[in-house]
Amino acid sequence: MTDTETQTQQTRAGFAAIIGAPNAGKSTLVNRLTGSKVSIVTQKVQTTRFPVRGIAMEGQAQIVLVDTPGIFTPKRRLDRAMVASAWGGAEDADVVVHLIDAPSHIASEGKDGTAADRKSAEDTETIIANLKATGTKVILVLNKIDGMRRDTLLALSHQMFETGVYSEVYMISALSGDGVDDLKSRLAMSMPEGPWLYPEDQSADVPIRVLAAEITREKVYLRVHEELPYSAAVETTAFDEKGDGSARIEQTIYVERESQRPIVLGRGGQTLKWIGQKSREELTELLDRPVHLFLTVKVDPKWQDSRALYAQFGLDFNA
Repeated sequence: MTDTETQTQQTRAGFAAIIGAPNAGKSTLVNRLTGSKVSIVTQKVQTTRFPVRGIAMEGQAQIVLVDTPGIFTPKRRLDRAMVASAWGGAEDADVVVHLIDAPSHIASEGKDGTAADRKSAEDTETIIANLKATGTKVILVLNKIDGMRRDTLLALSHQMFETGVYSEVYMISALSGDGVDDLKSRLAMSMPEGPWLYPEDQSADVPIRVLAAEITREKVYLRVHEELPYSAAVETTAFDEKGDGSARIEQTIYVERESQRPIVLGRGGQTLKWIGQKSREELTELLDRPVHLFLTVKVDPKWQDSRALYAQFGLDFNA
């Protein structure tokens, strides 16, 4: 028996899809499981626009994590593409995890619940209805349990199990890591036997041009999240390897209206300078080489109808 055949018998590899309402904590969980920054995490909902494959190792098992966009009721073309992408990621997986923001879900049922809490609960009901319709059995994961009472969590767990779509439940804090190791072990056991799909030291399966664009988009939202709604996109228009080992990256930040352009630029260009500096620092660390980053801000009222941007993120323009 060859070494390759021995490894094939000993190893496991497969896909685990993480679905949930926007802002349930999916990206934070993927980043925690992989031990590296694979998905962008901001205080805005719907920041993940395409399934990111993060790769987590657990013993001899390789878990390819599909971090799907949040599932919500779509209104625009981009929304429809994101939701179609999320369900597509779940259908192709060996195991599906439904992540729920526990405190938000509980708050939605009381008088202190916010509109955002109620919207998240509605999106969760939509997901459950779809899971029922397809007969998919999934693992329920209650997230953000920090400081919550045990009896409150058990009551929520019981309520969810009555829907008939869950096989088991885990209670975690993706932010602190509490309970995540147990979930990771369970996902590893769900992977089918077979050779690893990626090199052991690889943490993500994302084209570097796309990842670079996502990192800059995260910085845009971190800096102007109050003033700028979801009317911005970032496209990597050029990525060149220089002779001295550095990388030259050109990116365009698209906004929908002329009034949004000065928001991204800032007084004297200071906001754009901050975005560029923070993005360059992270890209330098990620690529392990000097990065020269050049940002341009363009107004395009129809950027959400750009086939090129959809193709960049692997989304179906016609969803």
